[in-house]
Amino acid sequence: MSGPITESLPHRIPPISVALNPPAHDTPTHSQAIPATFEGDIELQQLELTGDGTVTQLDEAEEAISMKRQNRPKVSVAPDGEGVDRENGSMAFPLQHRRQYSGVDGASASQTAHLMSMRGFSLDQDPPTPSTPGQKQQEAVGFMDLPAQDRSNFMLLVLLYFLQGIPMGLATGSVPFLLKQHLSYGQIGIFSLASYPYSLKLLWSPIVDAVWSPKIGRRKSWILPIQTISGFAMIWLGGQVKQMMVEAGAKGGAGVWNFTIWWFMLVFTCATQDIAVDGWALTLLSREHISYASTAQTVGLTGGQFLSYTVFLAFNSPDFANKWFRTEDQAEGLITLSGYVSFWGWMFLLVTLGLALLKREEKTMERDGIMEVYKVMGGILKLRNIQTIIVIHLIAKIGFQANDGVTNLKLIDKGFGQEDLALTVLIDFPFELSLGYYAGKWSSKYPPLQLWSWAFIGRLCAAAFAQFVVMIFPSGGVTTWYLLLVIVEHVFSTFMSTIMFVAISAFHAKIADPVIGGTYMTLLATVSNLGGTFPRFFVLKLVDMFTSATCTPSTTPPMKLKDGASPITSPFSCALEADRHRCKDGGGVCNITMDGYYIVNVLCIIIGVLTFWGYIRPKARQLQSLPLRAWRLADA
Repeated sequence: MSGPITESLPHRIPPISVALNPPAHDTPTHSQAIPATFEGDIELQQLELTGDGTVTQLDEAEEAISMKRQNRPKVSVAPDGEGVDRENGSMAFPLQHRRQYSGVDGASASQTAHLMSMRGFSLDQDPPTPSTPGQKQQEAVGFMDLPAQDRSNFMLLVLLYFLQGIPMGLATGSVPFLLKQHLSYGQIGIFSLASYPYSLKLLWSPIVDAVWSPKIGRRKSWILPIQTISGFAMIWLGGQVKQMMVEAGAKGGAGVWNFTIWWFMLVFTCATQDIAVDGWALTLLSREHISYASTAQTVGLTGGQFLSYTVFLAFNSPDFANKWFRTEDQAEGLITLSGYVSFWGWMFLLVTLGLALLKREEKTMERDGIMEVYKVMGGILKLRNIQTIIVIHLIAKIGFQANDGVTNLKLIDKGFGQEDLALTVLIDFPFELSLGYYAGKWSSKYPPLQLWSWAFIGRLCAAAFAQFVVMIFPSGGVTTWYLLLVIVEHVFSTFMSTIMFVAISAFHAKIADPVIGGTYMTLLATVSNLGGTFPRFFVLKLVDMFTSATCTPSTTPPMKLKDGASPITSPFSCALEADRHRCKDGGGVCNITMDGYYIVNVLCIIIGVLTFWGYIRPKARQLQSLPLRAWRLADA
């Protein structure tokens, strides 16, 4: 998941770090004038580098100077004070940068001069907080306090992110759950590869940033056709998905690869749309409220994913529908997978049509070359601090993989009914939306990586708690107290996950260089997603590997066998799902002597504890304390 350029959620854009103070040995003892030019024709004010005084409104002053200095091409200070483009000697400055970050008003200019008069002034560090006696900390800007245009654009972003969440909720939640009756854990691990495009979108994101039509708009050039393709693909898939699921489990799961490829392509289109929406989010909202783009992403994606996972599973369950909505039992739920996928395919097309006709994108002549973007990406990857945070992302989520990917499936194996799981996730849905909002507010109150570290510990505890809940499954079936315990475990686990997601998004937004913000944010979000997807395939394989189960013939002849099933006459291993079904259909009993879920979950938690206290926690503290200059490219 990517995000906008913010310092923290959900408030303000970060200051840009530019070292303006001269080296120590050149520090003047009197006022020193530094001639320079912005935009080729506006002389930079005389900057006083000595003196004392009380500074007010530091954030506004620092932001004004730093944005003007950072958002321009390479300029050399000529003897006559005129800025010249080093590459071609022209005064060509990006139109969008001039339009968005043009000059400041008189008040801001005077504040800037006053700020620069401080002894030892530098933008290498975040600005200090004014210590006015009795002054209260600045409060969060509420949604209703936003300008009307920002509110409407915020809702548009929520809608676009919500559409992304629909296929993602199916691919990562509902479909694996429905496949459990056909496939083993390892085969479901193969299907988990369908979610990889979100972890690989960095590879083609420069193309999305660089190739577009000026007539349509930089972002709509991709959003409109991609959503159209997604809509038609979902309509087609809705008519085929039921038969494809049956074929996926046929012949020992040999058809799972074909099924996975179709979902991979659908997620690929959503990941491409995500790149374009992330870039559009940076210009849709006003600069002072840009942090609300991360909130829109959190609310939209969470809403779409939970609708496709939680709400869909509830109304797809025949038991849930028969118990609460019907007087006569039926074999299918209120909503089928085919109907649900087809419905949202049509909704994709409807939203795309409305977006094409009703929303006009701000025109820009800025255009980045594809190879230039890849070059910038390579430069970012060379930064030592970026390399550190990449390592953190790749190992941070190992500790939670068994809980995230297997716990719900294991509850179903134990006898937790689909209607009970549906009720659990329905109750969790409003909690997830509301708690996600507060997680955003907390990430503006506390340092993002500190909040992320707290949630990391909580998520490890949630994984241990989940295993305890599975272990004490009542032998007589689900009771009220156990259902409540599962609900508490589910809410606690997803809440910790949401806090981690919002906090790390806030940190990404804080450190991203606005000059190359789209590429920067996509890189960080891609690595974060990859850390959550690549271990899952191996974790699910290990669950099957460590599971030991034997099918034994029934002591009494079965009264009736399933059509086509042969009676079980000798013991065999039933660790895999296909063998377990063969055992049950043949009248045998599958006895699990060693459950791989418990072993793998404990191993994941141990790895999480060791990596957190041995590497992640100290490195996170170090990264949190770095100045913004440490995250910038020298030639950006």
